[in-house]
Amino acid sequence: MNKELVTGLALLSAEKGLPKEVVGDIIARALKRAYGPEENIDVKVDINTGAFKVFLLKTVVEKVEDPKLQIQFDSARRIKPDAELGEVIPLEEHATALGRIGAQTAKQVIQQSLREAEREQVFAEYAEREGDIINGQITRFEAGSAIMELGRADAILPRSEQAPHERYFIGQHRKVLVLEVRRSIRGPQIIVSRSHRGLVKRLFELEVPEIYHGQVEITGIAREAGSRSKIAVRARQPGLDPVGACVGQRGLRVQAIVNELGGERLDVIPWAEEPEAFVANALSPAQVLRVDIVPEEKTAYVVVPDRQLSLAIGKEGQNARLAAKITGWRIDIRSESEVRAEAEPEAELVVEESVVPEPVIPDDPEIIRDDLIAEVEAESALADDDTMEEEDRALLGGKKKRADRR
Repeated sequence: MNKELVTGLALLSAEKGLPKEVVGDIIARALKRAYGPEENIDVKVDINTGAFKVFLLKTVVEKVEDPKLQIQFDSARRIKPDAELGEVIPLEEHATALGRIGAQTAKQVIQQSLREAEREQVFAEYAEREGDIINGQITRFEAGSAIMELGRADAILPRSEQAPHERYFIGQHRKVLVLEVRRSIRGPQIIVSRSHRGLVKRLFELEVPEIYHGQVEITGIAREAGSRSKIAVRARQPGLDPVGACVGQRGLRVQAIVNELGGERLDVIPWAEEPEAFVANALSPAQVLRVDIVPEEKTAYVVVPDRQLSLAIGKEGQNARLAAKITGWRIDIRSESEVRAEAEPEAELVVEESVVPEPVIPDDPEIIRDDLIAEVEAESALADDDTMEEEDRALLGGKKKRADRR
């Protein structure tokens, strides 16, 4: 059986993509089990020629009690001159026919070992690609999850990792992010995603050479899959415009990523070391008048023009929500008129308090009575003075009229 079987398995190893050494070990293990107890037999396989040799493993002893497991010291010295007591030496045996049962055992062991080796190799290959982008084709659906063929393995795109606005169908090709690789009874289980923010990062690395080569760095990503994402970038090379590099000439680079994400809106903003500037940039495309940072509250109070308020907040608060995620600050947005209205009543209150002093009322009744009498007398004297002035004016007026008649 030997040469034909091993040659066939060598072809199978090429088909499975397994190294020849791995196939050789698999065949040797299968033959060991087919010939007898594995601990007493060793098999050496030449994967290139298809030949194999069977060795019995015997322990060197002074007196042999079990000829199948032991060899006498003098006999061992004739085979191996430097043999020592207690040493295990291999003795080559004639490779007899295995028989029907032995051949069936070897076949089962080989098939199982090949499957295990293939699964382990697939696991190692995709485990190294966690967090990377890979191309896949949807082949079927199971309980809402899309099963994608990656080449040597199938991947699972769960419903929770699907983009809400996308529709999937059999035969569709998609770029996905390798999220996790697990071991399972049925082989490696590969979980992929279309909604993870890491997908946006990898797409920018593919489309923007400056990011791939490290000249531009992505400092943060906030994403609501299928709707909108914000990407903060900074230049690590002097004189380089990080936003322009990401957008590309006439927006070609960013548009390619938008198309891959099914029309998802992308805001590329420049990173800033100062929190005030970073928060203002994160609220783009809205115009910001002022940002006040309160570190104790981890809050940024933002003032925007009245006509920019709805743009700064965004639809259902999305723009402000993404800005808060990417900056790490809680953002409180108010309009310019609202801030002015809050400040004006306080100013009016201060003026009124300074012009109208608070009256002082004495507690002693006698003092109150004397003050009232003095106030009445003063008013009476003032009235008398007014009456006298009126009489004087009337008298002078009469004298003037008589003089005119004369």
